[in-house]
Formats: sequence, structure tokens, C-alpha cells
Amino acid sequence: MTSYEAAGVDIAAGERAVELMKSRVARARRPEVVDDASGFAGLFDASALLRYKRPLLATSTDGVGTKVDLARRLGVYDTVGHDLVGMVIDDLAVCGAEPLFMTDYIACGKVVPERIADIVGGIADGCALAGCALVGGETAEHPGLLEADEFDIAGAGTGVVEAGELLGPDRVRPGDAVIAMASSGIHSNGYSLVRHILATTDLALEAQPVELGRPLGEELLTPTRIYAQDCLALTRAGGVRAFAHITGGGLAANLARSLPPTADAALRRSSWEVPAVFRVLQGHGDVPQAEMDKTFNLGVGMAAIVAAEAADEALRLLAARGVPAWALGEITEGTGQAVLA
Repeated sequence: MTSYEAAGVDIAAGERAVELMKSRVARARRPEVVDDASGFAGLFDASALLRYKRPLLATSTDGVGTKVDLARRLGVYDTVGHDLVGMVIDDLAVCGAEPLFMTDYIACGKVVPERIADIVGGIADGCALAGCALVGGETAEHPGLLEADEFDIAGAGTGVVEAGELLGPDRVRPGDAVIAMASSGIHSNGYSLVRHILATTDLALEAQPVELGRPLGEELLTPTRIYAQDCLALTRAGGVRAFAHITGGGLAANLARSLPPTADAALRRSSWEVPAVFRVLQGHGDVPQAEMDKTFNLGVGMAAIVAAEAADEALRLLAARGVPAWALGEITEGTGQAVLA
């Protein structure tokens, strides 16, 4: 007899996953969330936006990329959920938006309730740190397309910013300061190169390089630092011109996106020490510096461009919030380039 379960879809397992994740998702709420008894849609009370003169809704969508393959191989699933929030919500922070809510999508070869609950639990924990609500999501079982232990995740987020307070390149001026906020590690970009190095060298996930002081696999799954509330705190303090979320493409390329065509960012390599994990990967993989620069964040997860007179206070504020930060460079007259020297 033919059935949906015989085709590889286990509805009961999906229902069990929902039950397991409920308590963790409940922590990722905001007062504006309205419960939908049917569960088909996430509801958010938009009357909260009436306090804005001209509210602009900001939206972003992203995934975690091939980092999920390392999570699968190591059997650790909650950290990639946390990563997803960092990738989606911190893109909203770049324009000065307050994150409001997020939804997620998980595709897997087979629903293992505990695994799905761990992934969603990590997303919920990340949303709580970012100050946004997790209002819904979807888990899809794709037997025949994905192996039983394979999965991928994606998400979308929505935020709001006052039109008159929108951050971006048009606010940046020569003389402004560039401040770096430390990453927690590789974050969620460059893992195809990481996996290539693992596959073609003697470096293994179980290895414990002396530079790291712990297994490489554990280091590689370090969750992405989430900067949304730190960026909002800086914005409220005043003097912020723009932010740059340092993701795929590296520091210079992402910072250049926040520059006007009449200004450059002069960045000092000597202002920070590149974290050990990047040096380990570069050394074992024989990766040229130019390739490292355009693939990894190299220890800078977010950059802020602020008025020169606001730089010291910005550094003090970030230190008080527990975010390692430093003066990375300055804005000069130019042609819209960010240059590491």
C-alpha cells in the first residue's frame, strides 16, 4: 500500500518537532506579536509604527551557506540557527533599522524532531539577542532530494527605521572615523573554501591546533556575533553615518558599499591582530592574502562610520556593551574605495 510515509514524509515527526520547539520559540517574542490560532501566518501589530513620522520598512533574507555541512558532520545544530539570525538581522541594522520580526525555513531529507528543535531553538535564541520576534517558519521534508541527515536553512527579517534617520553612504564625509567591531570568528561566510581546505590538506575537524587551544570543528562552529542592538545603541548615542556588515566579499568590499562615490576609506591592517583561526586556515591551505581578504571577515564583523568627534564615545559605549572595538581607519576624499594598507 502506498502512503505519504512510504514516500519518505513523516507527518508525525513534524508534529513532534513543533511540540519540542514551542518553549524555546516563546522566548523570542515582542509585545506587538499577535497569536494566530491557526498557525498559518505570523501576526505583528503594526499600530506600533504609529510613533514614527514616516516609517520605512526594511527587509532582508539570507541563509548560512555551507556551514550547515560542518554542523551536520559534527552533530551540532543550535549554533547555525544563531548564525542565521546574525546574517539576516544584522543586514537590517546597516541602515539603522530596528529589527521587528523574523521567519525561518528549514529543508531536510528527514525530519528528526530533536534536530529541528535544536535548529529552531538556536534561531529563537538569536532573535532574543537581536531584540526581534520569531513569528513563524516552515519545516519541509524533501526525501529523495536530500539525504536523511542533510538540511539547509534560510530566513527573512523585517525592521523599521524613521525615514529622516536612514543611515547610508549619503551621510559619509571625509574626516569621519571608521570603527571596527570584532567578529566572534569566521561567522557564516567562506565555508566553501574552509571545506576545500579540509578536503585537500591534512587539517581535520578533530585537529587541535596549538594556536586555537580547542578542536578546529568547535572553533569553526562558533556562532556569529549579533550586532543589531549594539548598532542601535550607537545610533541613539549620535554621530553614526553608516554601518557595513562584513560578510561575503570581505572587509574592503563590504565597507565600500557604504561609501559615497566621492570618498574612500583608508583602513590600517596594523590596527588589529587577525584571529588565529584565519592564520591556521591560510597556512594549511596556502591561501594568498588577497584571497583571504576577499573571502573572510578576518576578525571584523561589523564596521561603523562615525563623525570624528563621536569616535571616542562610540568606542566607550561598545566596550561597556562587551563588544571589542577599535579605530580601524578614516574617511578621505576619493572615489568610493576601501583600501587595506
